[in-house]
Amino acid sequence: MPRLNTPAELEILREKLAKKQSASRPCITVCCGTGCRALGSVKLVDAFRIELAKQGLENQVDIKETGCHGFCEKGSVVVIYPQNICYFHVKPEDAADVIEKTIKTGELVERLLYADPATGEKLVYHHDIPFYKYQKRIVLGDNEHINPQNIEDYIQRGGYSALVKTLFHMTPESVLEEVDKANLRGRGGGGFPAGKKWRTTRDAADSVKYVLVNCDEGDPGAFMDRSIMEGNPHCVLEGLAIGAFAIGAKEGYIYVRAEYPLAVENLYAALRQAEEYGLLGKNILGSGFDFVVKVHEGAGAFVSGESSALMTAIEGRVGEPRPKYIRTAIKGLWDKPSNLNNVETWANVPHIINKGADWFRSIGTEGSKGTKIFALVGKVNNTGLVEVPMGTTLRDIIFKIGGGLRDGKKIKAVQTGGPSGGCIPENLLDSPVDYDALSKLGSMVGSGGLIIMDEETCMVDIARYFINFLSDESCGKCLPCREGLRQLVDILTRITEGKGTMVDMDTLEDLSGVMSEACLCALGQQAPNPLLTTLKYFRHEYIDHIKNKHCEAGVCKALLTFYIDPDKCKACMICARNCPTDAIKGGKGLIHTIEQGKCIKCGACVDTCPAKFDAVIKISGKPIPKNVPAEPIPLNRKAE
Repeated sequence: MPRLNTPAELEILREKLAKKQSASRPCITVCCGTGCRALGSVKLVDAFRIELAKQGLENQVDIKETGCHGFCEKGSVVVIYPQNICYFHVKPEDAADVIEKTIKTGELVERLLYADPATGEKLVYHHDIPFYKYQKRIVLGDNEHINPQNIEDYIQRGGYSALVKTLFHMTPESVLEEVDKANLRGRGGGGFPAGKKWRTTRDAADSVKYVLVNCDEGDPGAFMDRSIMEGNPHCVLEGLAIGAFAIGAKEGYIYVRAEYPLAVENLYAALRQAEEYGLLGKNILGSGFDFVVKVHEGAGAFVSGESSALMTAIEGRVGEPRPKYIRTAIKGLWDKPSNLNNVETWANVPHIINKGADWFRSIGTEGSKGTKIFALVGKVNNTGLVEVPMGTTLRDIIFKIGGGLRDGKKIKAVQTGGPSGGCIPENLLDSPVDYDALSKLGSMVGSGGLIIMDEETCMVDIARYFINFLSDESCGKCLPCREGLRQLVDILTRITEGKGTMVDMDTLEDLSGVMSEACLCALGQQAPNPLLTTLKYFRHEYIDHIKNKHCEAGVCKALLTFYIDPDKCKACMICARNCPTDAIKGGKGLIHTIEQGKCIKCGACVDTCPAKFDAVIKISGKPIPKNVPAEPIPLNRKAE
């Protein structure tokens, strides 16, 4: 493809692409994001191609490998256009039926349709399926239409029109005003107004400025930025170029986690094509504006998601935070004014420029505008990526979109904002999801992780898990974070082992207060959040662990005891065969017993005991019943 030298040439190409793609021409789109790839979507694409060739339809039907469609629980996901037919859990062996029935005759493959859990009704289209019905997919909306390695897919859907509008119909000041008026707040966790940050960098005295993309995303269970970069990297590049024009930068950097190989691959492909088409590089579209983008692949340190640590890593040094006596917007990368936003923030920019600040402000709440993407994970039925207007309640996300909890369990809490976020109890689920409302609850929007926890979750153990994660990921540069997190882990571990005291409760709170004030960066300052919110909303569980040596959820191993109910045991020997420490005694015809000194509380006996027997019992904080024999006894003899 020859370089595009003017906006007119871009529009001519867009028109050609629209004509080439007939409205009636069938197109099979297959989600090839990381999640669906793990389920075999690449093999599924191959199966479709083979089947189309067999049927002589390879020149009449398009196949498109797209980014994440969001409904990860139901992968591999296939959508057939122009009918918008949605198929789920599609396997390579289903390809023949889809081609033979849906493509050739218009019939539906019933077994691949979404079945409403409540009614059993088969739902065909996006707008009818609850997971999609209650979303507002602005940033994610193009994912199911675009092959991320084909820039022409993005151009056909209006891609780079916002950049044209910026370069030829706006000034840097008017772009800044539009972003400022939209009240776009950073989607990476801090929620700082993007317009203010942009203006600070633009107004800085140094003539050399940088714009940067944070695609580090180290939160457990979070994959929002990864999925955008995998599925639609051009929207990020376009937003970055617009920001560079407004700020006065000629060079940009994308910091991407190296553990995201597909995102890295698609990003490099997008950069190469954007440069070939004249949409990045020298004299973009003949505007006189030069802008180049470089990629830095991160080494996986969680702390490098912090702005100054990220910039330090790009400079080639160890990714550690530095004191921000002067903000990075004024003195950042190589001591130059540097504007850093995360992937989702940049991806919103083209939509704001194209549709206007008033349109963006019409979505969301008073203080939090637009939509937010969340990774909905945990004990919820419909896991995946969801995009909803700011202000949507947690309850609506979990139950309307997420379909409620698995196995009919009750919800206990939801953790928002990643490992530094807070745990919010069930009675507060009607709280709106926005920056200010969640902050009042002791949590935060963060980058967008939503971890759903059911009644079998121990909140003390959850706090220990996240604090331990943060302790491992602390760079160790400042003492309050390095030693504070270690001490929190030690105390929480003691409590989960039944060795805690009531004095530990005060120590946890005092130490958390010191860390919030004294730590160098946000990792340490916000690290106590999961601990403090569990202490606030689930204090009774801490007291129960300390005073009664009892774990309500039956999670903390040191507080558990397993025994075999002699009235239920059928001497099948399954549990004994699966016990890793040979702690289960008894043979054929003998009621089994568990030798407590050998038991490591792994739960293998509970998991393998047939449900029809349900003979292995797990207890916490209680003695073994007196009728349980210490040694195996014959099956036909009652326990004494």
